[in-house]
Amino acid sequence: MKINHIYMTICFSHSFSQLVLKANTNQARGLGEYAIDFLKNGNPSTNVYERVKLFHTDSVFCGLSALSLLTNAPTILSKEALGKASKTGASTKPKPGFAKVFGRSEWVPVELAIAANSSAVREWDSNGTVFGYDSTSKSRQAGEFGHNDYYPVVIAAAQQTSEINGKLALKAMILSDEIRGRLAEVFSLKTYKIDHVVHGAIASIATYGALLGATAQQIEYAIGMFVAHYIPYRAIRAGHQLSDSKGASAAISTEAAIKCVHRAMNGFIGPADIFRNPEAVFRLNRKTNGDSPFDIHLSNSGDDFAAMGMHFKLGLYEHQSAGALEGLQKLILEQKLYNYSPDQIEKIIVTAYEPAFGIIGDPAKRDPHTRQSADHSMVYILGTMLQKALVDPNIKKQLSAAQNLDQVWQILFLSPFDYSFKALQDKNTRKLMALTEFVHGGKEYDDKYPEGIPSRVQIQLKGGEKLDSQFIMFPSGHSRNQNADLKQILNNKFARLAEIAIEDKKQSQEYLDRLNALETLSNVQLIKIYDQKIRYAQKSIDE
Repeated sequence: MKINHIYMTICFSHSFSQLVLKANTNQARGLGEYAIDFLKNGNPSTNVYERVKLFHTDSVFCGLSALSLLTNAPTILSKEALGKASKTGASTKPKPGFAKVFGRSEWVPVELAIAANSSAVREWDSNGTVFGYDSTSKSRQAGEFGHNDYYPVVIAAAQQTSEINGKLALKAMILSDEIRGRLAEVFSLKTYKIDHVVHGAIASIATYGALLGATAQQIEYAIGMFVAHYIPYRAIRAGHQLSDSKGASAAISTEAAIKCVHRAMNGFIGPADIFRNPEAVFRLNRKTNGDSPFDIHLSNSGDDFAAMGMHFKLGLYEHQSAGALEGLQKLILEQKLYNYSPDQIEKIIVTAYEPAFGIIGDPAKRDPHTRQSADHSMVYILGTMLQKALVDPNIKKQLSAAQNLDQVWQILFLSPFDYSFKALQDKNTRKLMALTEFVHGGKEYDDKYPEGIPSRVQIQLKGGEKLDSQFIMFPSGHSRNQNADLKQILNNKFARLAEIAIEDKKQSQEYLDRLNALETLSNVQLIKIYDQKIRYAQKSIDE
């Protein structure tokens, strides 16, 4: 493969394992060149492949269960795609311009398939998370959020060309996470009220374009088009009760991103060199004398990939609540809190950092009436887990036998049903929510984010006894947690979500085995990877 002179001189870094797209260069073109070269010559370690494979499996079970329970946006977007299904094309041969939605074998327009699948993956807000932090450099600790919502882009590409097998698809997922994760380290979109999905859309453009044979210049034009035309703002996450737009944000932006790739490949000339454009979001919000506001560090080989710093959610909850949830579970395990009742609790104090205090601690979220608001409400998330431990006799019995936090996480798994319309009305949960105070920990806590999820939970009992989790920094699921049996806890999550979406345990296990062998699959098997039959509920979980 020919790599042009500009790429070699502006991007090459201090080692062969990493390169840098410097701020004084055309980074949009550089991302295209990097993506094309990485798919041919990149050499991530086995550890990286295994971690991203887990993230993909996690996303699939989230998506299937969201469709199974007839959640609104994924159902609408899937039906929209199926309404434009093609009547031609063999179901096991690639079909350019088309892909498949979860649970179906029909060919639908690729942008619509990606929108439907990304929406399903994201609906529970329970798949992987990045906080944009690299411990080796202060300039790479912007702390932007992001989630592993974009794997359907890779599968959709594989469904259009026979050249993509499972190993290449998994490598492309690593590529997408790498670009998205590294952008999250250097530019905080939320600071400017811009939604974090912009980074994912840019990564999707580079990855999808490289997979389908776009040139670096075409990828540059597509990135320029997206940034110039389709920037989403955090208005989709504001307000007292959040809407479908929150969960579907990645889907809608990625749909636009893929259209930009197709248009660029068809000859549309988008804005060039967009990261140095003075009126694009980057320089508009962070003033420079002409350069991009940041360098972009990207890995080629070894372990040092952004995915290794991404975090798993072990159930359904906003990840900034993970430290508080672990603190609560420590009290349940060590102080045998399950022996108490809600009536014996006088006060619950949760101490956390910004931005958690301002987002999931927002007073507007103290009284959630929609699932989308509840999963972004610290008092609801914590209150729900605590009421399960204090009220449900079966769970109390299991907790009494628990030996470690791994088991407590599995017993108290927060499932979709914990955010159902019925669950939102639970009197014990509401009582515990009313007793909960959310306190900003100040500089001591703020300085430790985004390195960790600094949190503390204190519970004052009516008899005067005070229970204290002490300071929590790296809860289970966090990339720097060294204590949790992550695979065991995730297998519990996969099984619980599979119980919802798939007819029987044998089918569930067979499907899990197939996902766990992603790198060995042929193109024909990739074409069918999302065809798993879904068991649909009789009514929506939100009714």
